[in-house]
Amino acid sequence: MSITSPTPSMIAKKDGAIGWMIFNNPERLNAVSLEMWQAVPEILAAFEADDEIRVIVLTGAGERAFVAGADISQFGESRSSPEGILAYENATEVAFNGIANASKPTIAMIDGYCIGGGLGIALSCDMRIAAEGSTFGIPAAKLGLAYGAGGTGRLVHVVGPAFAKEIFFTARRFTHDEALAMGLVNRVTSKDELENFVRDYCSLIAENAPLTVNTAKQVVDEFTKAPGNFDTDKCEALIARCFGSDDYKEGRAAFMEKRKPVFKGR
Repeated sequence: MSITSPTPSMIAKKDGAIGWMIFNNPERLNAVSLEMWQAVPEILAAFEADDEIRVIVLTGAGERAFVAGADISQFGESRSSPEGILAYENATEVAFNGIANASKPTIAMIDGYCIGGGLGIALSCDMRIAAEGSTFGIPAAKLGLAYGAGGTGRLVHVVGPAFAKEIFFTARRFTHDEALAMGLVNRVTSKDELENFVRDYCSLIAENAPLTVNTAKQVVDEFTKAPGNFDTDKCEALIARCFGSDDYKEGRAAFMEKRKPVFKGR
């Protein structure tokens, strides 16, 4: 079932428990325009409002790219003045933060180029699953631009400071094997198996208790904060929410009755 998108360059659809967000600019390797960045939080809001959607998958249209970066052809128009640069950076940061802070698990399904802003999108997701032959990189040093603290921090949290520096300093492209070795992606599959693999993972997640999954997501994210900023009270409240939920009762009952639990997210 399609969900209304503010631009045809972004496709949003619901498929059972999966909300699909598709960057739809295959002629430009799914390079992201300003209107596409601005559409991301609107699509996420629709997914968040639908209780039947348990997992959000982000991917690119076509067979050549996940997202090959921001649409550089717009830079002269939208990033040539201090005001334009600020507005553009705000739009991208809102998109990145919206993905990172989504209450539901997010998976980047990567087939092909995952470069620059595309890698920023993937890093904002909880997991990254890639097809063989996919390539990764951040060419900022070849363009003379700089990444913000948010995007840099997400890269450091995923691969560590040494690999983050290598990615930024060299501005080169990394293979799927290199990406897997540095922890940039969680899993690598063949191109033919990619979508089914992701769908299977979504099914595994969707069958589990949503409150438990959300709690795990938020508590893990607390550990990525700067030292001294860990919110113990928040984590304890999230954990208490799980133990006080109907889903906890359902999980115990299903275990005793030797049946599959049916979780409602409450």
